[in-house]
Amino acid sequence: MANDLSRTRAERVAHRKSHQEANIFSRLAAASATSRAHAQRLLKQSSGLSIVEWRVLWDLSEAQPLSVRDFANIQRNDHSLISRALPQMQKKGYLVLSQDPNDKRQTLVTLTEKGRAAFDQAAPIMKARRDMLRATFTAEEASLFLTFIERFENSLEPSSGQKNIETE
Repeated sequence: MANDLSRTRAERVAHRKSHQEANIFSRLAAASATSRAHAQRLLKQSSGLSIVEWRVLWDLSEAQPLSVRDFANIQRNDHSLISRALPQMQKKGYLVLSQDPNDKRQTLVTLTEKGRAAFDQAAPIMKARRDMLRATFTAEEASLFLTFIERFENSLEPSSGQKNIETE
């Protein structure tokens, strides 16, 4: 069907879109973007926090002090994204950065009262969001969904035993 110019552009777009609807990579990216946009809207309305700021404050509220490596591990995120956000968050008075006494190479992050207040302001709307999303699925469906996501992620890891298409 490549370059079938006998069809209208709208028909070609509709055909291509129908293929993408069944593409797991495309759907996961779209679902992630939709979820991110939803969270950004809610955070902007409730507290003015960014998603990165929210996640840092949330993690600190439950497990401080944390290092950048800890955040990256908890959030399954690139540590550079977090490292870039921390100085701005410190300037806003949300957190304190200090040297880890056990490992001078590490910086520890702790929540300030202002950071706790920012977290407390955003927390109810973000909890309502999680509750709304949980209500979309039964407990069994949510568990199965997470199992599928884990299997998907594991299949993309180099150590998964899957055929390595990157070096072929």
